[in-house]
Amino acid sequence: MRFLLIPLVALAANGADYQLKATPGTVAWGYYWSAAKPVLRIKSGDRVEIQTLLTNSPERLAAAGVKAEDIEAELKAIYAEVKDKGPGGHILTGPIFVEGAEPGDTLEVRILKIQYAIPYAYNSFSPRSGVLTAEDFPKGATRIIPLDTKRNVAKFSEHIEIPLRPFFGSMGVAPPEAAGRVSSAPPGTHAGNLDNKDLVVGTTLFIPVHAAGALFETGDGHAGQGNGEVDITAMETSLVGTFEFVVRKDLHLKAPRGETPTHFIAMGLNPDLTEALKMAVREAIDFLVTEKHLSREDAYMLCSVGVDFNVTQAVDGTKGVHAMIPKSVFQ
Repeated sequence: MRFLLIPLVALAANGADYQLKATPGTVAWGYYWSAAKPVLRIKSGDRVEIQTLLTNSPERLAAAGVKAEDIEAELKAIYAEVKDKGPGGHILTGPIFVEGAEPGDTLEVRILKIQYAIPYAYNSFSPRSGVLTAEDFPKGATRIIPLDTKRNVAKFSEHIEIPLRPFFGSMGVAPPEAAGRVSSAPPGTHAGNLDNKDLVVGTTLFIPVHAAGALFETGDGHAGQGNGEVDITAMETSLVGTFEFVVRKDLHLKAPRGETPTHFIAMGLNPDLTEALKMAVREAIDFLVTEKHLSREDAYMLCSVGVDFNVTQAVDGTKGVHAMIPKSVFQ
């Protein structure tokens, strides 16, 4: 087992206790799994700077027009050396073992900082996946999108610029042991590939813990995304994130939740979009009842008059809906 630990004294400038690089020995390619061996052990309250990589081969990036010097050496090494892959396709860094985390607890993941690792992103689709498939698009396509981080925009084309809003599409923990090794593609009670564009710097993700140590992994960096992620990719890029991990013994959740400076986020996940919406409504009601002490009837009405229910993504097998509960309505 290979892993990289750098102590606090070496990272005082960025405030992290540890730095975890993406290497052939520190990634889980395409899965979350309770039996995965940790590549780093930390304590509750520790901060970790984590390097993540986009998921596309060096050959495909080169064919799409990326310069050789802009294809990361770490990506080349992982594609060349990692043989244990699947069933999903994402390159995830981890897992990280958080001491004291036990099934029934909640792992609070505070997203403190996100940095770009490369000057571009890509978007691609194929006839086999996405909201629209071969009937509408018999051929796939890939676009390399330059990132102007000084101006905080992505250059989609000569006349189209998209504001940058980086986030990690996949942040999750090990699923229950009985689930075995699960694909990185569909999100679930372990969080994983939520593709929630609201989980940016300054926000927090709360994930139910199902295995000792939680076993956190992250990846699938996005420079930005539209709700729905309809062609199955966002502006895919490599990111470096700094996270703070806190074990919550006082919080017991059935599904992931989030919090931003302006909103609380409840989530619904199901292969059927209508059922995902129902779950999001129920999770929002549960939050409003337990945390804001509303009656179930008042909570349901508030969901209808003051809460936005957005389609997180509709393309990962398990679809996502997230409820944005504004903090401003609570006096």
